[in-house]
Amino acid sequence: MPHCIGTVKGPGETPNEYTLIAPDPERQVKHGEFVYYNAWVDGESRDILGRVTARQAVRIYPDNFMADPGVAPDDIAGLLGYDGGASELFELTVTVLGYHSGAMGDFVNPRVPPAGGSPIYIADDELLVQVLSKRRRGERGSAYLGSLLSRADGAVPVALDVRGFTSTHLAIIASTGSGKSYLAGVLLEEMLMPHNRAAVLIVDPHGEYTTLQEMANLAPFSEGNYHPRVRIFTPDSIRVRIDTLTLPDLRYLLPNLSDKMHYQLGRAFNFAKRSSKNGHYTLEQFLIAVRQTSEGKKDETGFENEDPTTGALIWRIQSALGNNRIFNDFENLELEELFKPGQATVLQLNEVDRREQQVIVATLLRRVYQARMDTAKGKVARGDKGHVPYPVFCLVEEAHNYAPANAEAVSSEVLKTILSEGRKFGVSIGLITQRPGKLDSDVLSQCMTQCIMRITNPIDQNRIAESIESVGRDLLKELPSLSKGQAIVSGASVNTPVLLRIRQRITRHGGVDLDAPGVGEVV
Repeated sequence: MPHCIGTVKGPGETPNEYTLIAPDPERQVKHGEFVYYNAWVDGESRDILGRVTARQAVRIYPDNFMADPGVAPDDIAGLLGYDGGASELFELTVTVLGYHSGAMGDFVNPRVPPAGGSPIYIADDELLVQVLSKRRRGERGSAYLGSLLSRADGAVPVALDVRGFTSTHLAIIASTGSGKSYLAGVLLEEMLMPHNRAAVLIVDPHGEYTTLQEMANLAPFSEGNYHPRVRIFTPDSIRVRIDTLTLPDLRYLLPNLSDKMHYQLGRAFNFAKRSSKNGHYTLEQFLIAVRQTSEGKKDETGFENEDPTTGALIWRIQSALGNNRIFNDFENLELEELFKPGQATVLQLNEVDRREQQVIVATLLRRVYQARMDTAKGKVARGDKGHVPYPVFCLVEEAHNYAPANAEAVSSEVLKTILSEGRKFGVSIGLITQRPGKLDSDVLSQCMTQCIMRITNPIDQNRIAESIESVGRDLLKELPSLSKGQAIVSGASVNTPVLLRIRQRITRHGGVDLDAPGVGEVV
């Protein structure tokens, strides 16, 4: 039998809300809990689901019942003829979600408010398992993240629809220490499971994802001949060929150029591209192009004096690119090395200069986006370089460094392009940040699935409210009070926003904070 918790009092402040009166002596109806009422819609009896968004006492014990801490208020109430806990009543506000339509795969709001006095029931676990997640745990295209926070651990598992966030992008947002990297690790484990076998690139500025290599030897990730692979590229093994840099990349690596230097750099870049074979050239050939496009004057002997601007520009280029371990003449990270089904590639960028990090990320994202476009349009054949015949997912840690608000970064435009157009060609982005207030608002607003953990900074809370429409105001109020390992998940990958308890990782977590006192003892 359904468990009736109270009766409808009347409509709420908005057409989507109603209020109910409930005694709730066992404190069963928590904030964020799911309840329902029954109504006839289109000739059928349907259970109309809603979420509790506010709780307010309307009748409580008188203050003098609690004057003596040593005597329970229930005891005093009994002596005076009160019916114990029945003297407490609460008014609950419920936001209507609707009934779940299997055909539409979503909730349908019937626009039928419950009549006053109608009974309200608490939704059982089985109903929530059926309607909250678009996919079932272990099903192809599912990413099991954890269970509903308001129920017993594991009672209502919640799985993201992988297609939902790989077609409309993902954001993981949390304050430092809230568990965002742990959640990202859980998500990556799910994407490398046999039922998903995704091709993933991870931009890792802190070296937190090396422990994912354990997946290759763990039973939950294996099926038949399938074993996931995790490749780690450290700064010593990351290579970007100089001729793959664009003119904006070069200008970004050479900050504070004069107008004349900018002009000459552009001329040299275009000259090097035109005069080289298939667009390939070395650093020395580029420097020759700088000299050949200079505006030096000949002296009385007939020899050309090098323009001071040219000499200064050459010095700047050599300082930035000469003897650089990452940018070089011949080696490059090839796309077929980075992206394969069932492989996670970790790009460790610790100990790499911030501007170089941004250029590396911009170059790789630009290349894979172009490759996916060319593959989709049939411009490259199987076996050719630049042929990427499967969708790819790129997870970017410290995303506010690659698309900063109110600042220019060469990686920002590439990210904006992929976030707005990438779904057409199977390139999706996941952004992780602890400072959404420092992340470009256009970039954040393009992520249609959000996993939000504890956020205490008001500026960051406001940025989330401005940029993310799918999170209700009632859930935003929960952000400061979330504990480590708890998250609000909303958007295209779930049927409705949910408060989630993140499951335990199968691999070890690599982002453990340094124990400074402990290190001091060892030293």
